[in-house]
Amino acid sequence: MADPRRDEPLVLGIETSCDETGVGIVRGTTLLADAIASSVDEHARFGGVVPEVASRAHLEAMVPTIRRALKEAGVSAKDLDGIAVTAGPGLAGALLVGVSAAKAFAYALGKPLYGVNHLASHICVDQLEHGPLPEPTMALLVSGGHSSLLLSTDITADVKPMGATIDDAAGEAFDKVARVLNLGFPGGPVIDRYAREGDPEAIAFPRGLTGPRDAAYDFSFSGLKTAVARWIEAKRAAGEEVPVRDVSASFQEAVVDVLTRKAVRACKDQGVDHLMIGGGVAANSRLRALAQERCEAAGIRLRVPRPKLCTDNGAMVAALGAEMVARNRAASDWDLSADSSLPVTDPHVPGHQHTHGHDHVHEVSKENLYS
Repeated sequence: MADPRRDEPLVLGIETSCDETGVGIVRGTTLLADAIASSVDEHARFGGVVPEVASRAHLEAMVPTIRRALKEAGVSAKDLDGIAVTAGPGLAGALLVGVSAAKAFAYALGKPLYGVNHLASHICVDQLEHGPLPEPTMALLVSGGHSSLLLSTDITADVKPMGATIDDAAGEAFDKVARVLNLGFPGGPVIDRYAREGDPEAIAFPRGLTGPRDAAYDFSFSGLKTAVARWIEAKRAAGEEVPVRDVSASFQEAVVDVLTRKAVRACKDQGVDHLMIGGGVAANSRLRALAQERCEAAGIRLRVPRPKLCTDNGAMVAALGAEMVARNRAASDWDLSADSSLPVTDPHVPGHQHTHGHDHVHEVSKENLYS
């Protein structure tokens, strides 16, 4: 009996917006491969991501990671229906590596190219876990670079920003607090771990932008980060031991309290009954638990992908690319470029389809590199 999924778009996605070289392969809404090469260890000694180090790591990892994804999916490059790549936002140099690789790959194979938005991809990846996204869907995206509330009525064409961070993103605050506590980098997972053994009510850290006159859906974590650092400094100056577990739990609670409160409020205000949470910080256990509790109380259905799909990966880019193909969205032009500040209102970067040049491609390029 024939597999009905064979008629669904088979798309390879490339993600290089930060320090993860991700290559994913998706058929429709089914994940076939999710290959990742991370350079996080190379950045750890600097306490944060170094753009030049990330770009060089992407260059070295690109071809091996594409090969690994194709092997994992059990498909040939010539069977692909399209190549999707993160065009922005992200680190300019890192994005350029991914865009250049995707253009070369698509051109050599004679396949359409889709430059997609990193944030929209984080929303679309949930389709691989829970099926097609309801329209509309409210999305809370929380990572090292972004804390955003987005309303999606069509993930390929209509994503509206409702609110965003005005200073430090939530993930950035986790990293900075972890650094003050000497817990290493990245800070999110280690603070989550210590917080499980701490008291979230031990220290009354501030909740930014939650006053009656503050922007309803915007976020601010800079003041919280500073308050935590000053509290720790005061303890050390007094010669007292810093209760790392209680600090971690109290800080984490302040972050997730604001995130979930504003997300649920946005859903209620906009009449949306589905909330999706994505981005690296969506792997945080307390964020998931509190969001579930508050969504249930408000009659909102919560969708959160498994932790591996929350962090940057190629699967999310492939998922959005497959949706572009399925909805017959225009492919990107061959002069597609990386845009480090690509607005979320542009889920993808279309252009005039150029067909010139495909008949001049050397077959050896395809066979030796990617078959």
